[in-house]
Amino acid sequence: MRDLGVVETILRNRIHFFQEIRDGVRLGEKMRAMLISSLVFMALYGAVMGSTHSLWQALSSAAKLPVLFLATLFICAPTLYFFNVLFGSTQSLTQNVALILTAITVTAVLLLSFTPIILFFLLTTSQYQFFKLLNVAIFAISGITGVVFLSQGMQIVAAGAEGDSARRNVLRLWMLLYAFVGSQLAWTIRPFIGAPSIDFELFRQLGGNFYTNILASLGEIFGFFIVQ
Repeated sequence: MRDLGVVETILRNRIHFFQEIRDGVRLGEKMRAMLISSLVFMALYGAVMGSTHSLWQALSSAAKLPVLFLATLFICAPTLYFFNVLFGSTQSLTQNVALILTAITVTAVLLLSFTPIILFFLLTTSQYQFFKLLNVAIFAISGITGVVFLSQGMQIVAAGAEGDSARRNVLRLWMLLYAFVGSQLAWTIRPFIGAPSIDFELFRQLGGNFYTNILASLGEIFGFFIVQ
């Protein structure tokens, strides 16, 4: 329940939450609560997403979705930290990770909130490409909202420090990097949904890329042909 209390604080009183991160108030406790909440929420969403295919796919997606976000965090956090330091930030690496975990937590909460919609379309449609694109759209909406929270947190935590304009530009570039790394990693450890015509696979062979696959899915739905 305490972990859920931290999530509620982020959603209802994020300015106070970011100020506590700036002041270093109970950072370890906050990070633990956000980590546990994010893992649970993403595992639940992943299980529902993978249940369109089979029980094994549901279990696989429940495990892989949290790994996807945490691995992306591990890969990208040092870049944000060192560029912030380069442009005058006094934040510690722990504070940077706490801010990124805030974005991931918000993303995870929104994913969980979309679960009833996913269940609805799971029960009312059998079109694989539509269901895949629906999930991509949900991830995009949730992820963008998460990085908006991150941007607000960075501004509050770094208020008054020199190089504010440069750090904002760094953050924008880092967001693009985060999205690119996340999408590429998702493609590498796919499938998360599982094509109905293919037996369960824990991982698929590398080939193609995330963006051409999405364009191909759009082409199949709207009736135009795209070579992958």
